[in-house]
Amino acid sequence: MGDNIYIFMVAALGILAITDLVVGVSNDAVNFLNSAIGSKAISFKTIMIVASVGIAFGAVSSSGMMEVARKGIFNPGEFVFEEIMFIFMAVMITDILLLDFFNTLGMPTSTTVSIVFELLGASVAISLIKIADLNGGFSDLATYINTDKAAEIIFGILLSVVIAFSIGALVQFISRILISFDFKSKSKWVESIFGGLAITAIVYFILVKGLKSAAIFDGAISDFVAAQPELFLLANMVIWTLISYLMATLGRVNIYKLVIGFGTFALAMAFAGNDLVNFIGVPIAALQSYQDWQASGIAPGDFNMQGLAAAVRTPTMLLLFSGAVMVITLWFSSKAKGVVKTSVDLARQDEGDERFQPNYLSRQIVKFSIAAAESLGKTIPPSLQKKIDKRFVIPYTYVPKSKVQEQPAFDLVRASVNLMVASVLISIATSMKLPLSTTYVTFMVAMGTSLADRAWGAESAVYRVAGVLNVIGGWFFTALSAFVAAAIIAYLLFIGKFVALTIMLVAAAAILLRNYLSHNRKTKEIKAEDSLRKAESSSIQGVIEESATNIANVIKRSNRIYTNSINGLAKHDLDFLKKNKKQGAKLSTEIDGLRNDTFYFIKNLDEAHVGASNFYINIMGHLTDMSQSLEYIGKVSYNHVHNNHKKLKYNQIKELKEIDQKLEEIFNTTQQAFEKRSFEKIGTILNSKQELNDMVSQKIDHQISRTRTEESSPKNTTLYFSLLLESRDLINAMMNLLEQYFAEYDSSVTPAKIEKK
Repeated sequence: MGDNIYIFMVAALGILAITDLVVGVSNDAVNFLNSAIGSKAISFKTIMIVASVGIAFGAVSSSGMMEVARKGIFNPGEFVFEEIMFIFMAVMITDILLLDFFNTLGMPTSTTVSIVFELLGASVAISLIKIADLNGGFSDLATYINTDKAAEIIFGILLSVVIAFSIGALVQFISRILISFDFKSKSKWVESIFGGLAITAIVYFILVKGLKSAAIFDGAISDFVAAQPELFLLANMVIWTLISYLMATLGRVNIYKLVIGFGTFALAMAFAGNDLVNFIGVPIAALQSYQDWQASGIAPGDFNMQGLAAAVRTPTMLLLFSGAVMVITLWFSSKAKGVVKTSVDLARQDEGDERFQPNYLSRQIVKFSIAAAESLGKTIPPSLQKKIDKRFVIPYTYVPKSKVQEQPAFDLVRASVNLMVASVLISIATSMKLPLSTTYVTFMVAMGTSLADRAWGAESAVYRVAGVLNVIGGWFFTALSAFVAAAIIAYLLFIGKFVALTIMLVAAAAILLRNYLSHNRKTKEIKAEDSLRKAESSSIQGVIEESATNIANVIKRSNRIYTNSINGLAKHDLDFLKKNKKQGAKLSTEIDGLRNDTFYFIKNLDEAHVGASNFYINIMGHLTDMSQSLEYIGKVSYNHVHNNHKKLKYNQIKELKEIDQKLEEIFNTTQQAFEKRSFEKIGTILNSKQELNDMVSQKIDHQISRTRTEESSPKNTTLYFSLLLESRDLINAMMNLLEQYFAEYDSSVTPAKIEKK
């Protein structure tokens, strides 16, 4: 088995490299897509084509000098072939699982930081085993590990977070003061100067960061850029400003869109050229190690890996293949779109559904920022403050609330600044040999520009700050978890050899498959027909017509939640009740979302149709009452079983099932009436209101007499009364809703829609 295990390991690392490329692109796509997608400057297809060309160009022009994997973190001369292979294997397994975990959450993280800390963790674990065998001390670790590199990376994280955020905010503030939100009406020379500056920054970025090691720039151009950067930048600035002016005036080209297209290409190319090492560096180092060892004829436990310290170029075919995998992933990965969505949502200019919940820290930061802004405001003369405020007024354009999701998250000026500032910062860091993460810089620049653009208003600040804190926290969690997980896996591989390797690979494959299936299921749930739709009509008849689908869905889901609560209690099934409780909470959240839409709904109404807002508010009130009753029934049922209280008695379950069966008939008839728009059937359903209430009252009377004579469990009594009382509230809320529809429905009136103003 001896030699075969290493052939197997090299093959497994090859498969892991492809998988890592897929999960890596899903994570890093946010770096170059968020500005273009958020601003909707160019069509999604065009954005993807530009990014794909950038990735392909970057992959081919990649230096292929995989130093980080070979000698950046550990000293290869201190290890033998067997140990090196276990380090590389541990790194790749950890990297895939960690990146996939973050992608599934839709959170952007750094592939650079994860690979560095995985290499660090795995090599520390193997080094400690070697030190223990030699009876050495912990201080001997410095012989094996390049600690300076790890310290440099941590410093890079902290530095990039603060600098990118601050400079992004400052540049955006200055740009907005000069250009304002009404940038379309500005003179062409303003657009041209902005275009000249932005394209110069991006071109410099391409040459310094993206093509710094490409063979085509090894000669005169790269020497000139390195020797005379100021002259190169000035010449570029003049040329690009003139080109921008000519294109804007003669060709009627939108320069901001040009900058966004150019910037997207540049960042995509830099990502492929520089971050490729994070995905294939380790497997290529492993392949070269295997080839060196095989040629030597020495035993794997004795062959010293000093050869890894030498620079070896990666074959172009491997780079081409890697580029192709990255491009295919970019087009087909739904997780990539999820990570981009997080970044775009946090930078969005308008209020709306917020993804993150506020926490203590975000509330305190917002409170402190408001106090600081008020203090600063007192020092600025009112006339100057008025002028500044004018520049931040967004020109009003009417958009129906239902179409808000189709609107750009921010404008072309902000998208251009995002790309320009990120390009400049990464260029400067590269020229100074600082290991800044592309993800950190692009994300924090986007957050800084959104803050400067006053996108984080009183309505959204706590949610946005909480989101940024979550993402930053995730970055530090990446470093810590990458280190610990890689160390544990390396140790287990070293101890268990082939058996441990097989188990690890099977476990990794199972986890990836489970995450993939779970992500697909969640995506389908989001798209499911049961989700509720926002109203857009302006008349009562229009709202009745349009909200009928929502009511049918609520009734259908209410029926399911109520029945599942009773069945779960009957079976005393905790998992079943837990899922059902989540369904109740989800319905409640969706109805809250519709209630939050009330402001926009009323805003969009003409005075002639104000009655529609009363109707809409009342419907929302009844739906909320229903969802609260269902959520409470689901919660108390779950808590009762979770706390291991006694089962409900046979008679109690039987009585609850009687109510459930009667309610099921009513729910089904109501659902059909709303689905088929047969609102005249509502009258028949309303006739059963008294019968249902009498039934519940009768059950309450039965339980009172049982409690006085035979009932011995206070918890059972409390639960049973709670269920009956909430059932009555649920019935009344539903009947009130139906009465509202029955009273207002008029089949002779054609529903009116909100007209675009």
